[in-house]
Amino acid sequence: MNTQTSHRESAAATASGYLMIVVNLVLLVGGVALVIASGGEQWGPLVAGVLCLIAGILGMVGLYMLQPNEAAIMTLFGAYRGTDRNSGLRWANPLMAKRKLSLRARNLNVSTLKVNDKRGNPVEIGAVVVWRVRDSAQAVFDVDSFETYVSLQAEAAVRHLAALYAYDSGDDLAPDETTLRAGQDEVAAAMRDELGARFAAAGVEVLDAKLTHLAYAPEIAQVMLRRQQAEAVISARKKIVQGAVSMVEAALIGLSERHIVELDDERKAAMVTNLLVVLCSDRETQPIVNAGTLYN
Repeated sequence: MNTQTSHRESAAATASGYLMIVVNLVLLVGGVALVIASGGEQWGPLVAGVLCLIAGILGMVGLYMLQPNEAAIMTLFGAYRGTDRNSGLRWANPLMAKRKLSLRARNLNVSTLKVNDKRGNPVEIGAVVVWRVRDSAQAVFDVDSFETYVSLQAEAAVRHLAALYAYDSGDDLAPDETTLRAGQDEVAAAMRDELGARFAAAGVEVLDAKLTHLAYAPEIAQVMLRRQQAEAVISARKKIVQGAVSMVEAALIGLSERHIVELDDERKAAMVTNLLVVLCSDRETQPIVNAGTLYN
């Protein structure tokens, strides 16, 4: 049975340190004056003076200072008594323990990890996460070390995210399916959502998260590079052929409409062949002068 209690941040009972300095100084000065006035013989003023001195010294112990975007977690004999987020010189019960905690935004650089993508291909992936403490009580009391917790959960989230997406598009994926390489905005949004869910138990919120490194693992990088080059060549060839067909069609229509030359089916086929060779070839074409006709 899970008996763990989730803590929630609450405001601590504190006061302005400047006011308490004045009060404590009055107690100290008054205590010294009473001790002197007692002459060591009058027990009433002597006891009152000693008590004032003790109260003044203890009151000074209760002073502490907070920087902007810094909090102090108060505990009294192990019990949580609230959090002070007010910056400047502050005062609280001197018997309470005060643990200072930064509320500033922090950067976490998730080192490059080798994981398998959706297809099972090994890839290298790295990320940077910007986060800060949202609930100081959860961060301190609900997890053992919230910095270590954030680091480990961020690494786990990046590993899980990489397994949900393919590195790049391919024939086995839908045309509109998100990939790590082409859909980095969608991947970053999904990573922020997952990190937010994982960090919630530690009272931490995610401000931003993005991939900083993405590549195939070295053992398959060359093979995948050749695959990408082949896909690029095929795509370029398709574009070239489509353009060449459109140009040949326009040329035939133009010749026919302007009655520049009358071509039968055989001459049209020869012309189409020659034009496609010229337009689709990777090398410069060499003109050949035909001294005869197409029929001899």
